[in-house]
Amino acid sequence: MRYYIIAGERSGDLHAGNLVRAIKQYDPNADFKGFGGDYMASGGVKLTVHYRDLAFMGLVEILTSLNKISRYIKQCKADIEAYNPDVIILVDYGGFNRRIAKFGRKKGIKVFYYIPPKVWAWYQSRAKELKANVDQLFVILPFEKDFFKRFDWDVDYVGNPVLDAVKAHAPDRQFPERNNLMNKEPLVALLPGSRKQELRTIIPLMASVVEKFPTRHFAVAAVSNLDKSLYDPLRQYANVTFIFEDTYNLLQHAQAAIVTSGTATLETALFRVPQVVVYKTTSTISYWLLKQIIKVEYISLVNLIAGKEVVKEMIQGAANPEDVSAELTRMLDNAPYRETMLQEYDRIIRILDTGSASDNAARLMTQYLKKAGK
Repeated sequence: MRYYIIAGERSGDLHAGNLVRAIKQYDPNADFKGFGGDYMASGGVKLTVHYRDLAFMGLVEILTSLNKISRYIKQCKADIEAYNPDVIILVDYGGFNRRIAKFGRKKGIKVFYYIPPKVWAWYQSRAKELKANVDQLFVILPFEKDFFKRFDWDVDYVGNPVLDAVKAHAPDRQFPERNNLMNKEPLVALLPGSRKQELRTIIPLMASVVEKFPTRHFAVAAVSNLDKSLYDPLRQYANVTFIFEDTYNLLQHAQAAIVTSGTATLETALFRVPQVVVYKTTSTISYWLLKQIIKVEYISLVNLIAGKEVVKEMIQGAANPEDVSAELTRMLDNAPYRETMLQEYDRIIRILDTGSASDNAARLMTQYLKKAGK
């Protein structure tokens, strides 16, 4: 069968790549094309566009990039028509993929959505739009199945692919020596994200925190596909090491972390690293607009899955050097506080551990396609 698969950012590329590999186990003759990244390409997807050109963050940033986004949507639609797939598989990246879902429905192409938009967090009415345009939804958070039941939609909970990725990680025992991190504990991991808009606001904040801890060592989870000058505010400090494309090994050796909201918060928890979550948009307008539409109490996946505050979330004005530094000190020096957080992490792991999400999704997808006569 022919699969057209779309992922618009780094984490989606990873999960889409794992899904592609799993689908091949059930459909050895599968052919793949789409929008994505290096991990998808290594799994055999013929890429039309790389996700690095698709990453936008914040409402204002998205609004100022509408023409560019529109061009990519038009290109994607034309590519789908030329490829004529049996199914379109959408992976995360809601703003873009919702439009492609509507296009797929119009063209009579079956549409699957793996890791759908977080409509439970904002724009809950869009659940009806998803139901109208998507044949089957494959969700990765336990509470999502109950949410969609409110719209009379029986979706498939397949487990969480982040847990799969962490379980599959093989620790590199030479990591500390290779990165000159021997005898530099406690090591604090800095996870500023993988979008340039994130780095522009979070890196200066992290630099201000580093300045307050001259005797601690910090390591930045950096990405190579962005302009390295974005990391410049941290380069002046001798107690900062840059780790490119190796976040999991960094978390394996970290004793605490400062993390930008997103998938990284869950990854950090699954590696059992105490963390403080920070989030700042590049404009006050973006933040104000987000406050009007967000329907959930927390922004981190850790707290959302737990259903309570497990890690501190410092947002916009609260994401300041003084408060973040105070929380970092508490995580490093207060043993009972650390232990309580780690116990909550273990509870989250038990909640999520339902087998391989990629394999579950691939098995169900191929079954649905066979039933449809594909």
